[in-house]
Amino acid sequence: MPASVPFLAEIPLTLAFAALVLGYLLGSIPFGILITRFAGTQDIRTIGSGNIGATNVLRTGRKDLAAATLLGDALKGTAAVLLARHFWGEPAALIAGLGAFIGHIAPVWLKFKGGKGVATFLGIALGLFWPSLVVFAVVWLGMAFLFRYSSLAALTASVATPLSAWALGRADVAVLMALLAVLLWIKHHANISRLLSGTETKIGAKG
Repeated sequence: MPASVPFLAEIPLTLAFAALVLGYLLGSIPFGILITRFAGTQDIRTIGSGNIGATNVLRTGRKDLAAATLLGDALKGTAAVLLARHFWGEPAALIAGLGAFIGHIAPVWLKFKGGKGVATFLGIALGLFWPSLVVFAVVWLGMAFLFRYSSLAALTASVATPLSAWALGRADVAVLMALLAVLLWIKHHANISRLLSGTETKIGAKG
């Protein structure tokens, strides 16, 4: 049976705020910076795109650091959802997921210059409704195989995620993931421009 869509009406304002803050604080942990700094590499904000996510960490030449960043950025979204659900219930978990995503793309500690959100999007999907994560992965892999653009694969998969949640009876998750997908698309505006102009770098290409 589909869950209620207006989940904000199902939780007291104080708890909603607490869940949002919890999610934001966890989501704003800059794993890309912390991991690369601990490993002694250069500040990733000074190389490549300047982004703090795993893709830019990979430009350091350290696949292990990029994998660790991807995992950390994903699991902080999952942790926010699971903690909020444990203490305050499902509506709070949804709000914490929103907070985690905002925290990742706009961390106050980094003057609101965060990552693009794909890994955290995945982690939130895992915590809220894992079948949507499976759909994301299948669509991403299919699009990446066909067109060899990581950004296009992520953008397409982000649209499939809320659609799958809706189709599988989780309207509440669908609404949240649709909102996160919009934010994810906004953060990928430069990639979208390059895709349209034919200048986006393909998977496996150098430069």
